[in-house]
Amino acid sequence: MTEAIRCYIGLGSNLGDPRAQVERALQELAGLPRTVRVCHSSLYRSDPVGPPGQPDYVNAVACLDTRLEAHALLDELQALERLHQRVRLERWGPRTLDLDLLLYGDQSIDSERLQVPHPYLTERGFVLWPLAEIAPRLQLPDGRALPKLLERCPMGTLERMPV
Repeated sequence: MTEAIRCYIGLGSNLGDPRAQVERALQELAGLPRTVRVCHSSLYRSDPVGPPGQPDYVNAVACLDTRLEAHALLDELQALERLHQRVRLERWGPRTLDLDLLLYGDQSIDSERLQVPHPYLTERGFVLWPLAEIAPRLQLPDGRALPKLLERCPMGTLERMPV
């Protein structure tokens, strides 16, 4: 691959000082091989999705330009999760760090390990609102415009965190 691909990464944490986990991961994304971190959103506090009794999440979205193939980028993201002691015990359970490849250029990928666009991208305010902050006119590979998706996904209890 010679030309960089614009991609978006969703970040989330609700264990082990979530704000610090996300801030550190944003810095670590800038150090990925063959990748440049272009920008990132503000941090947002969101209610947990999944099993009850979890602490609130801290979320953000980062924009990267990468020369890594999609699965190689996924491998790098999962390596960062492991550095943050990510343990996968239950679906949508609490975690120190979650890194999701939301979009990889205009590609649609459906493999055993990776689905892009992320399958829940259009349903989750804690992804859509930070994404809109850094890419307000973004269109998904299927042509749907981000502003239209926001109309169907109100901010609700999602809050932008102070700097």
